[in-house]
Amino acid sequence: MSSVEGFLAYLQVERQVSAHTLDAYRRDLAALLSWAAEHKDAAGVAVGLDVAQLDSAQLRQFVAAEHRRGLSAKSLQRRLSACRSYYAWLLKHGRIAASPAAALRAPKAPRKLPQVLDADEAVRLVEVPTDAPLGLRDRALLELFYSSGLRLSELCALRWRDLDLASGLVMVLGKGGKQRLVPVGSHAIAALRQWQRDSGGRAETHVFPGRAGGAISQRAVQIRIKQLAVRQGMFKDVHPHMLRHSFASHILESSGDLRGVQELLGHSDIATTQIYTHLDFQHLAKVYDAAHPRAKRKKSAD
Repeated sequence: MSSVEGFLAYLQVERQVSAHTLDAYRRDLAALLSWAAEHKDAAGVAVGLDVAQLDSAQLRQFVAAEHRRGLSAKSLQRRLSACRSYYAWLLKHGRIAASPAAALRAPKAPRKLPQVLDADEAVRLVEVPTDAPLGLRDRALLELFYSSGLRLSELCALRWRDLDLASGLVMVLGKGGKQRLVPVGSHAIAALRQWQRDSGGRAETHVFPGRAGGAISQRAVQIRIKQLAVRQGMFKDVHPHMLRHSFASHILESSGDLRGVQELLGHSDIATTQIYTHLDFQHLAKVYDAAHPRAKRKKSAD
């Protein structure tokens, strides 16, 4: 097994990263392997290099070559992040004396602020008619998205056993297999209860099943949300992550509690959450119920 294959196996087995994350690492390290295999010396002679033995200068050449190839600053940052993790793993296992990636920095990507719905737009979107075909499901899906700020993958994977509607809480399995408990607002609770009664949902079944009986696909949710936004007369290109962005922005706008928003979103690094601080804070609130436009969870079950 090559060192790269060993590292990927470590990510999959020990770190238990998602399939999406594993594929990203595999692609980034495959690019490094390809560059090393085709590397030429100063005389233009092809000399294959062992990626495990690259030095900082050679790794810098790789980043420069990827930049010349047209990779964006964001993609270069991801490439270099994968390299750092790989060489840190080699260093930890005593296979290299120092990491060649430790001091390297990729070009800074331009800061792109998240697109959000304002509170009125969010309410208009989630209040889809429940008497339409799949109306109860759509209302429950949108209310939960906006109420709890879930990732698309997290929402699709939910089973009824993950929801405690009496307490207004949902247990979410996030990135890296990390669990977090997130509040669910009263509007979402009511919509979910109606949907559960209508669909006959049981503890072990998915909250939002697909046609084949398993979990609904992420692509199906993306398409459905776009359709519903058009039906609700919205002129924005609405996508699932926009609801998560809106959740975070509206909470932060009201509370100013960056650390609390970080925990609700399941961000491991608060720097990821700081993207939302572009909003002007309107007033302070100490609890989720006071911060979220549609939360106001009841203290006890109906």
